[in-house]
Amino acid sequence: MPIKWSALQVSQAMDEVALLLAYAESDLRQAENKAKEARKIPHLPQYLDQHLARVCYTIEARSQMVDAVESVRQSIPDGAVEAERKALEQGTQTNLL
Repeated sequence: MPIKWSALQVSQAMDEVALLLAYAESDLRQAENKAKEARKIPHLPQYLDQHLARVCYTIEARSQMVDAVESVRQSIPDGAVEAERKALEQGTQTNLL
């Protein structure tokens, strides 16, 4: 049974998301380092340290974003992207009947 959605478009979207995440990696690393530095401020109240720890944890959890993209890719049926690419390369034929 053919799928009614575009596996190729989903794959291309995930390629773009992965690329954007890769671009953001350096900035996220810097943000994480700044938040860790802020946690070392002398006499920092515990409630602020807890919030900063949450910031650090959330940034550290960025690997979950990459895992989520991979999960989408794995959910695309095997061969669907290649079949769609091949069909697009061959073009469509007009039905004469």
